[in-house]
Amino acid sequence: MSASPPAAGTLPRRLLAAEPGWTLQADVCVVGSGIAGLCAALHARAAGLSVIVVTKVNIDDGSTRWAQGGIAAVLDPADTPEAHLADTMVAGVGLCDEDAVRVLVTEGPARVRELIAFGAEFDRNPDGTLMLTREGGHHANRIIHAGGDATGAEVQRALHAAITRDPGIQLLEHALVLDLLCGEGGRAAGITLHVLGEGSEDGVGAVLARAVVLATGGMGQIYASTTNPSVSTGDGVALALRAGAVVTDVEFVQFHPTALYLGADRELGQQPLVSEAMRGEGAYLVDASGERFMVGQHELAELAPRDIVAKAITRVMNAQHVDHVYLDARHLGAEKLAERFPSILARCRQAGIDPVTEPIPVAPAAHYASGGVRTDLWGRTSVPGLYACGEVACTGVHGANRLASNSLLEGLVFAGRIGQDLARDLPPQADPVPPPAEASWVVSSSTREELTGAMTRGAGVIRGAISLAETAEVLAKLGTITSGDPRPVNWEVTNLHTVATALVAAARRRTETRGCHWREDFPHLDANWRGHLLAAISPRGEFTDDYEAMA
Repeated sequence: MSASPPAAGTLPRRLLAAEPGWTLQADVCVVGSGIAGLCAALHARAAGLSVIVVTKVNIDDGSTRWAQGGIAAVLDPADTPEAHLADTMVAGVGLCDEDAVRVLVTEGPARVRELIAFGAEFDRNPDGTLMLTREGGHHANRIIHAGGDATGAEVQRALHAAITRDPGIQLLEHALVLDLLCGEGGRAAGITLHVLGEGSEDGVGAVLARAVVLATGGMGQIYASTTNPSVSTGDGVALALRAGAVVTDVEFVQFHPTALYLGADRELGQQPLVSEAMRGEGAYLVDASGERFMVGQHELAELAPRDIVAKAITRVMNAQHVDHVYLDARHLGAEKLAERFPSILARCRQAGIDPVTEPIPVAPAAHYASGGVRTDLWGRTSVPGLYACGEVACTGVHGANRLASNSLLEGLVFAGRIGQDLARDLPPQADPVPPPAEASWVVSSSTREELTGAMTRGAGVIRGAISLAETAEVLAKLGTITSGDPRPVNWEVTNLHTVATALVAAARRRTETRGCHWREDFPHLDANWRGHLLAAISPRGEFTDDYEAMA
């Protein structure tokens, strides 16, 4: 690690100070095992390439299996890609890349059918057609689902089975990615990683590859309350920043309006999600007195885009000095709840709440990062040979606020595009060039609780100049508290710190309210801010950003 503590405000350019102890090699290394990563691996194999999939814990431990609502795609003859595009653009509040959205909505239906061909089984009507429902922000029934509210689990099951059947895909579980390896000219040449295993692949090693695909998911664990699993510590975004890649729109973190509120004394970590689909079926939000508060605030009431619903709930909580509101689904009836939402029903009952007879306590929690590692329409980042897909990426389809159920669709569509690009002309393996050792250090894991608490208080649903400045000050201090112990807990917190620093810097600079970025001191949308903040880390470890106006 570094010989002396880093200066406040600087960020490490690498995590690993020692040479890897072992090496594996494949044509493509995919980091992550959710819908984006596994689909990218399958498409790379379809192109005739060998693949190693690296996943942080077990193959099924990412965010995909927790997705309840479904996948949005135009599968009804009465619906159109133009209508899906329009809903997506509205939700993104002026920051969506229309070309990227058009790719998403036009290629989406074929990718869904491809997923069905992989073995995913979705809920169907008695006549065999796919059952479609609505979610917030959609003006048509275009959401397919599986097992009522277990869509992600079914998608994960099918893709897991598909890669298991392919002998050309090697899986490394319990493997935390550390740094990107680059060759001459800065082209990606593989990754370093730490594997908790038994046998030859144990400890710190390297996977050499002609291309690297980041599909590491989100960064919700930078907050004290999140619907993300514990593995979502922003590893891919932090790795990309350290490697010199451009990251954009990280200030736009979507807070899901209705996470199950388990009380102030709950353990930190993942909060269960109460799917938006429940509101799509007719459940409504009420305050402590049982009064609905979304009617009149938006034409879609409870089905308004998530940022609008999250802000409305936060306003009620602040005005009434409470820490949650309620989702009332009692009128849907026991039979409908059991058939459509079995997982939610079981989880609520596990917590001592019966949605059949009582309202469900809910509150906003960090849910989805609309920004991430910047890519083009083929998933390529600013670092040659490095691709990004899924929540870790910023393809431009989400803008300032992701439309419900477009996330799984994005993973499907852009994983397919990455596969197409890999098949075109993949250069030979580059020899990695060792980076300078003095750029390496890790932030101590002892800072994690203070970091997540500061982010929740100062850079959560509601932000302002004072709260963001206070958060930035805390982060600068925590960044100097380093550890000489190269362990996963310290590497993870270093990633959290890097991503949090980027988010707070962007949130301080964007002096407007747009989508899921809500500045209480700048409460209105500003047309002068119709553009993107591009973040990077300089060779000296200094955070930099630039503004790119949209045409």
